[in-house]
Amino acid sequence: MLPNESVSSVLNPEMKMIVVFLGMTASGKSTLGEAWARTCRAAYHNTDRVRKELAGLEPTDRHPDQVAQGIYSTVFTEATYQALLDYTRKDFAQGYGMVVLDGSYSKRRDRDQVRSLAEELGGRSVFVFCTCSEAEVQRRLARRERDPEAVSDGRWEIYQYQQATFEVPNALEERGCIILDTEQSVGKMVTWLAAHPLLQECHCQ
Repeated sequence: MLPNESVSSVLNPEMKMIVVFLGMTASGKSTLGEAWARTCRAAYHNTDRVRKELAGLEPTDRHPDQVAQGIYSTVFTEATYQALLDYTRKDFAQGYGMVVLDGSYSKRRDRDQVRSLAEELGGRSVFVFCTCSEAEVQRRLARRERDPEAVSDGRWEIYQYQQATFEVPNALEERGCIILDTEQSVGKMVTWLAAHPLLQECHCQ
């Protein structure tokens, strides 16, 4: 969770909203998700951090398991997404008006679980699908490899696997979806999101 001045400072605490930043590895979802959470003073949870927390690892511990193996197995991934739902429920109980979730959310069933929780709590859910070109993915992955503070274990072979298995959200079939090209400044993207009809009620500053 990102540090906040106080729970009482959260904007519109009566309106519960879950905003999910999703996409393939190196799509820019974490950079944008953190920026949006800071702007809106929202609670923030990242699957990479939660996954490693569940495994008893430090966030920056490198854990390059084989694709869909180890802490990236289906079972461990399901436990990670369930933990995010549990954290979200607790955040709202503590008075947050918005919770930001950041992860690949490559399966529609995981996105539907978020929708179900939002509806159960009388709130709404919005999904921001982050995209960028392959050239930009390669550039970001190379930069991540050199960064000792990087949390994600995402790499090129994972990106290739996701290309073949990712259930891309269809805005016509799934409620509350926004598709966003992240090859632009973070400030510009946050401003654009704040003006989007699905997020205008947030009144983020």
